[in-house]
Amino acid sequence: MQTNHTKALTSMGKIQDYNFGYSLLKPYVDFKVKTAFKSFLVRGQKNLPTDGAVIIGINHSNALMDALVPLSATGERKVFIARGDIFKKPKVAKLLYWLRILPIYRIRDGFQSVKYSNDNTMQKATDVVHDRVKLCLYPEARHRAKHSLIPLSKGIFHIALKANEEFGNEMPVYVVPTGIEYGDYFRYRSDAMITFGEPINVTEYVKEMGDASEAIIMNGLKAKMSEGLQKLITYIPDDDDYDAIWELTKMRSGKGTTVPIYERLVNNKCNIEETLNFKKEKPEEAKLLFEKVRSFTEERRKAKISTTSMKRGTPVFNLILKTLVVAALLPLYAVTAVASLPYWLVSYFILVKLKDFTWRNTVNFGVDFVLWPIIMILTIVLAFINLHWTSALALCILVEMSYHFFMDYREYARLWWSDLRWLVCHRKLRKQYEEIKNDWVGQSGMRF
Repeated sequence: MQTNHTKALTSMGKIQDYNFGYSLLKPYVDFKVKTAFKSFLVRGQKNLPTDGAVIIGINHSNALMDALVPLSATGERKVFIARGDIFKKPKVAKLLYWLRILPIYRIRDGFQSVKYSNDNTMQKATDVVHDRVKLCLYPEARHRAKHSLIPLSKGIFHIALKANEEFGNEMPVYVVPTGIEYGDYFRYRSDAMITFGEPINVTEYVKEMGDASEAIIMNGLKAKMSEGLQKLITYIPDDDDYDAIWELTKMRSGKGTTVPIYERLVNNKCNIEETLNFKKEKPEEAKLLFEKVRSFTEERRKAKISTTSMKRGTPVFNLILKTLVVAALLPLYAVTAVASLPYWLVSYFILVKLKDFTWRNTVNFGVDFVLWPIIMILTIVLAFINLHWTSALALCILVEMSYHFFMDYREYARLWWSDLRWLVCHRKLRKQYEEIKNDWVGQSGMRF
């Protein structure tokens, strides 16, 4: 029995086929995605196989941005799979299908949806990769803003094994672990890096496993995927000490957001490994240290102090320099606040209703994506009708850069204010920080 969304999609042809409207929109999407971040880095493209079917498995930590980043990372055609409950209305289902998104259902969506619709999706997904179009999935099955991994679901491996069964003798089937690293999960205009990891040749693995059951093969693939993803992201085992380990990692990572994102990832992984080894070798000392870190974190957050304010260097000189920059750019900030009023006002009214903060970046992106062409067209028309062309051009440039400058200035000013409070107002907090630093060096024997 067909559900509403499958009825809506049966007459729309193959999801991976060329679509003029989609191709016309894609460059604009790529442009807005890449300008939504201060830096946008793509690594490991050489790891994407060209001789077979490719399924990309991505970590899921930042809502819709986790789809937009891989979509814009390369120019190749891609199809995505998303949770099925958003496909309930036929018109919405058609739009999502046009956007090259297939539904996957869970038990809570109803047995009929899981049984019939997922079988239909599996067949379409297999057809996608058979046509050498890349299929993107999220093995964790739901998003969570943590530097860890939720135990992987089996959906991606069901598709891989089905594809291998149908045409593995024709061409190899690959699963590619892909990690997305963000400078910040919640702050717009941060950094993003996507890394395509070493591909897992499913066809070869199945041959190597011989007569092993599908369950054993699937568990082996899950282990390989999990291991592959862990290598590509800042990864902390998700246990009771997660918050303390992550805080300690940020405290030890030096200059924080001023460091390029790849270098930051390397530093994070090194610091996390050292902390985990310390916990393993000296559990009692680690327990006491983590308690101090948790207490410090609570006080730091209450004081609205960023971890970047604890960096090395000459804080007084840095603070003076930042103060001059904040003061010099304040008039421009005021102008851009007015020019970008529609963006941040709409974002504000949406964000105040959000319970899941992970959607903050997605909302800011969505507002920019929708309003930018409308505002720019109106500005261009009105400016060139009513002003001299030089003034009109200047106004258009100001309006175009206003929202991003507004957001960047706010973030810079936030960190400046944090530095000021850290240096001037929070002697007790600085003392706690020094105690943690000394305890770490004395107990672990490693640098801070």
